[in-house]
Amino acid sequence: MKNKNNHPLSVCFQNTILGPVAVLWSVREDQPGVARILISKPKLTTEQIVSGSYPNSKISSCTEIHTLADQIEAFLTGEDIRFSLDMIQLDRCTTFQQTVLRAEHTIPRGRVSSYGLIAKYLNHPGGARAVGTALASNPFPIIIPCHRTVRSDRDLGGFQGGTPMKRRLLEMEGVAFRDKTHVSGDNFFYLR
Repeated sequence: MKNKNNHPLSVCFQNTILGPVAVLWSVREDQPGVARILISKPKLTTEQIVSGSYPNSKISSCTEIHTLADQIEAFLTGEDIRFSLDMIQLDRCTTFQQTVLRAEHTIPRGRVSSYGLIAKYLNHPGGARAVGTALASNPFPIIIPCHRTVRSDRDLGGFQGGTPMKRRLLEMEGVAFRDKTHVSGDNFFYLR
């Protein structure tokens, strides 16, 4: 992934209690913008992902990116942080994915939604699978909290960082569980 001037992306690594996070970014119109957030996956660290998928990226930061990385770290320790989309390069996503990601971004801390409810909210009844696909490839996890969407049967579903990380994030936000993989309660967002 390169920016519009074909310059390699810069990367800023941030250590967190859930493992290192990488913020891939570039400058557009004299402003830093986030192209991608990478979280560790089961058996694959962010460093391995960056070296394999973005080998030409250079380690670099600036005040705005460093501040964002600090906010991500604070969020992962349990602080109630609401991220702005101002620095996010959503134009790297399809129009449909942008719509899904914006809807996901509005789900408040301590609440969850389902793929089907988001599809209905976006006037795409029957589009739960398409919503799931858009969230599975969310380039901005944590900033756009895709961990807050579960299956309609309340099962956790998937997550880039693995389901144990997804559960931990939801528990940290106050979401209750009825068993190891299912959320409990009627705290669903976008429920009409």
